[in-house]
Amino acid sequence: QVQLVESGGDLVQPGGSLRLSCAVSTSIFRFYDLGWYRQAPGKQRELVAQIRVGGSTNYADSVKGRFTISKDGPKNTVYLQMNSLKPEDTAVYYCNAKNMFFDYWGQGTQVTVSS
Repeated sequence: QVQLVESGGDLVQPGGSLRLSCAVSTSIFRFYDLGWYRQAPGKQRELVAQIRVGGSTNYADSVKGRFTISKDGPKNTVYLQMNSLKPEDTAVYYCNAKNMFFDYWGQGTQVTVSS
């Protein structure tokens, strides 16, 4: 059974930092592109950052220079380091693993940026 389990969401003040973690099933970690998406109330889910099997990354324009995606092979975990957080970063953040045939999602973790 494939599982993606996110953690690390919290309430943080503007300008603060958070690190999200996603534990990914061993069976897929090495073979799937991994990403973080977010969905704010009343908005569509959007790609935040992705790290491909080969290690290349891409980011939404709105988070470039502030967020960093990385992965740890031995721990089967993908991270999203979020710095200089803004109120507009408030959303439920979802971990994703996909390839040509399958698309898996975590349950989501809430990030709230507010003073």
